[in-house]
Amino acid sequence: MPYNWTTSETRPGAQELHLWPHQSLAPKGFAVFIAITFAMLLVPLVPFLGSVVLWGILPFILLALTGIWVALKRSRQNAQIIEVLTLSGDRAHLVRRNPRGEVQEWDCNRYWARTEMHVRDGPVPHYVTLSGNGRNVEIGAFLSEDERLALYDELSRALHRP
Repeated sequence: MPYNWTTSETRPGAQELHLWPHQSLAPKGFAVFIAITFAMLLVPLVPFLGSVVLWGILPFILLALTGIWVALKRSRQNAQIIEVLTLSGDRAHLVRRNPRGEVQEWDCNRYWARTEMHVRDGPVPHYVTLSGNGRNVEIGAFLSEDERLALYDELSRALHRP
């Protein structure tokens, strides 16, 4: 699962929940995919080796390869999100680092914090939010539906555990 519970290194006795989007294509896989795609795009050019037609078709093949590379790179950059929920003593603190570097924070007393599951009302099925201190914040919206269900149960138990 793309989340895990750890003990905090900065706050003794605190628990941290780290969440991140699933990355199905590792950097090595990205390079292999681009290389294989390039090789497959060159196969139709074999009959044109040594002719002027090759130079007419080659720019379009390189343009297609560049488009694939840019789209995959952009997709990978958009998935660079990390959420860290720290539960310590009587505090719950959520930090979300977005792909472009901006940081969003939420802090609340654990006693007043509530975990809510929005089965159909959210942007995704079984949308999980934390509420407290006058705000509702989403958590783990990028997880799969099964992962959000498991997260909701774990958060409900962890928030109210002393």
